[in-house]
Amino acid sequence: MNYHLPAEVLMSIWLHPIDLESLNNFSQSTLLSHLGIIITNSGDDYLEGTMPVDDRTVQPYRLLHGGASCVLAESLGSIAASLCIDNKEFIAVGQHIEATHIRSATKGLVTGRARAIHLGRSSQIWRIEILNEDGKMICDSKLIMAIVKKK
Repeated sequence: MNYHLPAEVLMSIWLHPIDLESLNNFSQSTLLSHLGIIITNSGDDYLEGTMPVDDRTVQPYRLLHGGASCVLAESLGSIAASLCIDNKEFIAVGQHIEATHIRSATKGLVTGRARAIHLGRSSQIWRIEILNEDGKMICDSKLIMAIVKKK
């Protein structure tokens, strides 16, 4: 499936219903819960989540750690990818991530939004934009997911 269509033509990309509470419960006792990442919103073609800028996610200069931004981006893209495939037959695994850090964040929450660029049978590409509380982009990320058959 390749979804290079205008948003007004595109129906929902999800193969599974999105239950935010279940997604967040599934992430308990993982890196997501350790960093305070919460899945907060979804639409027909996106998944959103937040992460606090606090002692768990900053580097020694008290700025949001670039690696924490990558964790938020990869988490949102990975969860979104898994919602677009038949989980009885396939799993989605991260293959490549790149991130451009545009500005720093020092407090509050950052919000990531994952949107599919390409949904293929063996790979998916997701763009994840991370914004600060003022709505300014702090990180622009691209994630490539491999879709592999379960063993």
